[in-house]
Amino acid sequence: MATPPSPEPTMKIDPLRASTLSSNLTHTLSAISAATPKARTRPVRLVAVSKLKPASDILALVSPPPQQPSSNPQPPSPLHLHFGENYVQELQSKAASLPRSVKWHFIGALQSNKCRPLAKSVENLWAVESVDSVKKADGLERGRASCVERLRKERDSDQGPGQGQGQESSSTNGDQAADDDEVEKLRVFIQVNTSSEPQKAGVEPGSSSALELVRHIETSCPHLRVQGLMTIGALGNSTAPPSLGGEANSDFVTLKRERGRICGEMGWEEDRLELSMGMSADFEEAIGLGSDEVRVGTGIFGERPPKGGAKDGNQEGVEGKG
Repeated sequence: MATPPSPEPTMKIDPLRASTLSSNLTHTLSAISAATPKARTRPVRLVAVSKLKPASDILALVSPPPQQPSSNPQPPSPLHLHFGENYVQELQSKAASLPRSVKWHFIGALQSNKCRPLAKSVENLWAVESVDSVKKADGLERGRASCVERLRKERDSDQGPGQGQGQESSSTNGDQAADDDEVEKLRVFIQVNTSSEPQKAGVEPGSSSALELVRHIETSCPHLRVQGLMTIGALGNSTAPPSLGGEANSDFVTLKRERGRICGEMGWEEDRLELSMGMSADFEEAIGLGSDEVRVGTGIFGERPPKGGAKDGNQEGVEGKG
C-alpha cells in the first residue's frame, strides 16, 4: 500500500489555539458522557464538524504536541479521529494533507455527480451521511470500488516480486489488513427529512423510499454498508427541550420510529442501524432519545467564517449551525 499522506511540513499548530480546542473537546466529551444513560452499552460517537476551519485545527486534535517533562505533568491532550465536512473539495484537500488515521464523515448536501469522485479519492472516508437516493448510492459504490482496486494494485506493487499473491506483506503498518477492510466498506447513513421541510433533502419518513434504498444498498452495493439513519431536523424543535418544559424533539422521535419500521421490514434487530442526530444545541437531548452519533462544530471549533467562496452545494443546517 502506498505510504499514507502526512501533514505538510509548513502546517504549524498554534499552541494557544490547540489548548482552546483541547479544552472545548474535553468539555463536549464530558457533556456527552453525562448525557449518556448508564444502561447504554454502545458509546456515543462524536463527529467534530470542522467545515471552513483550517486543517491545522484538526491536526491539533489528531496529533497533539508532546507534553514537556515536568514534576507535575498535565494529562495529555485528547486524541480525536472522527471529523465531519460539508464540502467535497474541502474534504478532499484536508484529507490529502492530514494523517490517514483521520476518519472522515461527509455530512453536507451531496450532488450525484460528486459521489463517485468523493468515494474514489478519499480512502479514509469513513462515512457519507447524506444519502437519499439510489443514484447517489450507485455513485458512491462505483467510486469505492475504484478506490479499493487502486489500493490493491498499490499493495501488490509494494509487495515486490518475492511475494506471491495472497501472501502478507512485511509492511511496517501492522494494521494494513484492517485498513483494507475499512476502505472496502464505506458506511452510509440514509438521510431522513423528519421535519418534511421542502428545502431539505432526505427521504420522507414512512415512505417506501427509505426501505427501497436500504434494500438496494444491501443487494447491489457490495462496497457500501448501511450504517444508520441521519436527520438534521427543524431548528425550532431544538429550542425547548423537555428539561425546560418543552416536548420531546419530534425529529428525534420520528427518526427513532423510522429505524424501528425499517429494521422490522428488514428482519433486523433495531441496534443494527445507528441514529445520527443531535448537534451543538441539542445533542444532549438527542442522546437521551437514543442517538448513537452527534455532530458538534461550533462547540469545539468556535464560530465559523462566512461560507464565502465555498463552491460545493450545501444544505443549510447540515450539522449545520451546530
